[in-house]
Amino acid sequence: MEQIYSLQGQVASRLQKMVFPLLLGLMAYPIQAQLDLPRGSQMARVTQRVGISDITIEYSRPAVNGREIWGALVPYGMNNLGFGSAAESPWRAGANENTTFSLTHDALVEGEPLPAGTYGLHMVVHPDNRATVIFSNNSGAWGSYFYDPSEDALRVEVGTTEIPHTEWLEYGFTDLSANGATASLRWEKKEIPFKVEFDTPSLTMAFIRQKLQNQEGFTRQSWEQAANYALNNGGDLDEALGWINAAISGQFFSQKDFNNLSIKAQILDAQGKTEASEAAIDEAMQLGTVFQVHGYGRQLIARGQPEQALRVFQKNAKNHKNTWPVDYGLARGYSALGDYQKALRHLKIARERAPDELNQNAIEANIAKLEAGEDIN
Repeated sequence: MEQIYSLQGQVASRLQKMVFPLLLGLMAYPIQAQLDLPRGSQMARVTQRVGISDITIEYSRPAVNGREIWGALVPYGMNNLGFGSAAESPWRAGANENTTFSLTHDALVEGEPLPAGTYGLHMVVHPDNRATVIFSNNSGAWGSYFYDPSEDALRVEVGTTEIPHTEWLEYGFTDLSANGATASLRWEKKEIPFKVEFDTPSLTMAFIRQKLQNQEGFTRQSWEQAANYALNNGGDLDEALGWINAAISGQFFSQKDFNNLSIKAQILDAQGKTEASEAAIDEAMQLGTVFQVHGYGRQLIARGQPEQALRVFQKNAKNHKNTWPVDYGLARGYSALGDYQKALRHLKIARERAPDELNQNAIEANIAKLEAGEDIN
């Protein structure tokens, strides 16, 4: 019997040595994996590109579901939510986790600077058609329960507007331009908009300089694009001229053609170097097709340079006599200058030379405009 009890004791001792560490391990490392099941307030992400910059808002989308929203489910002002470390909290501007607001570049929000980065987005809704939009440096908290005003990166005051019923909370962008957009939250019958703006030309010029030092700088077309962007967006014209000259000659990828010579002509013209500009465009037109030169003339009209456009159309007609579409170009040039009689004469010649019914119909429509005393450009 003593041997049996002794054996049982040994077994029990060994089990204790095996089980107790296992239990301690389970206590020290609780199982954390959970199923990612469908939610009532589903996740969403919306991104708007402005120039080369992105604005991204990630949020959850609660439904109205017949509830009173403003001043009830979303209380007015700051509130104690009864949980977390915040004595007073704004609204999380969504549901579940933090709503986040991300910028790829420095921006202005309602005219106030906000650096590139990701922010927790909160709002304080007021009963008098106003709201405070808060961008917090803490973007990883759950909702607004741990909101700390000392972590604010920016607060802006905005007006709210009444809208048709929107069942599911949504963010979107309107009033798009080359330099900005209006972001807005829309839910129930309220919209909370705020303007986001970038210095797109400066950001793009910095982007171009960086890219020209990398793989993109090994192609002629990149230098042409860079020069053309600087020309048309208030860039440094001397820098633009250097870029286009690199595309034309001096580099292993350089090649003189109509496109880069015409860009150079425009840069020189913008610098007030008229003779050099005319020499460059004369050289360009010797290399360009009739359609390239025609397109360049139309670009000049669009830029408000009808005199230069007519000269280009005239040179095109001289270099490509009796071909389509030189008379169409002359008609556009004279029309831009208000000489509708000469424009009409050339347009009727163009009608006879038009290669297909589609172009003939377009010319007929423009003839009717000229006869009615309207510009065809």
